[in-house]
Amino acid sequence: MGRPAVLLADDHTLVLEAFKKLLEPEFDVVGTVSDGRALLSSAPVSKPDVIVLDIGMPELSGMKAGFELKRLLPRTKLIVLTMNEDPEIAREALRNFASGYLLKKSAGSELAKAIREAMRGRSYVTPRVAQRLQDDFVRDPRPDRKKELTSRQREVLQLLAEGRTMKETADLLHVTPRTIAFHKYRIMEDFGLKTNSDLIKFALRERVISPI
Repeated sequence: MGRPAVLLADDHTLVLEAFKKLLEPEFDVVGTVSDGRALLSSAPVSKPDVIVLDIGMPELSGMKAGFELKRLLPRTKLIVLTMNEDPEIAREALRNFASGYLLKKSAGSELAKAIREAMRGRSYVTPRVAQRLQDDFVRDPRPDRKKELTSRQREVLQLLAEGRTMKETADLLHVTPRTIAFHKYRIMEDFGLKTNSDLIKFALRERVISPI
């Protein structure tokens, strides 16, 4: 069996070059792309064994690209490499398409380890995120629990319902606007909300905000 073929997707050129150099001694890096749409075009052509992708890419987010890649290339392993430590986003990615979830500030050796684990049919989650996922599970381990807002969702909902923009909300919570968008649309999907007006009514009903 030859060396695993790896495709890298990240919108930062220096990051791509650094990880390409890190992986080349052990893996065949068959390409690099800098946005989600380019990834969807390139991956079906190169058919890599593993795709390493960032969540926060332009044109099409890594989250949306991951869902689509899982459908297009079900045998390809997907590993998320991101700055985002939010356990909800990690859980969403791991549940739906990812075989690994790593942080960019993790040790470089973790990426090679995650690829090796994925090729063996196993998952790898960087310890910092794994601990936060475990902490959430310990707080409420029931798989069939009623949907409830998480503490982060309540923060996002409150700020949005108070009229702040996604950028203002992101600045206040020290995350990216893409992360706020993820939480907003996850709330809307989970609780059957269709419009911003529905979001405000829901915030009132949940007592996240108070009526004037």
